[in-house]
Amino acid sequence: MRKPPDEPLLKALAAVMKERRNQLSLSQEELAHLADLNRTFVGKLELAQTQPSLTVLFALARALEVDVEKFVAKVASRAAKERRSVKL
Repeated sequence: MRKPPDEPLLKALAAVMKERRNQLSLSQEELAHLADLNRTFVGKLELAQTQPSLTVLFALARALEVDVEKFVAKVASRAAKERRSVKL
């Protein structure tokens, strides 16, 4: 049986992605092109409807002009906040 997705983690990734994309003034289509991804897939990531592979995570970090380590750390920090808010 497949384990359900980690909702706080997916929401955190979505928020961090969208925030950085907006900082760079990129559309979802432009981000998708830079990361060599489908625009629909980028949209689903930003809606926390799907999860990326490791390869996609690296491609997104590169396209968003951020070190993958910092990108993952920011997502992890935001996910921890999401989890705390769910428990309250």
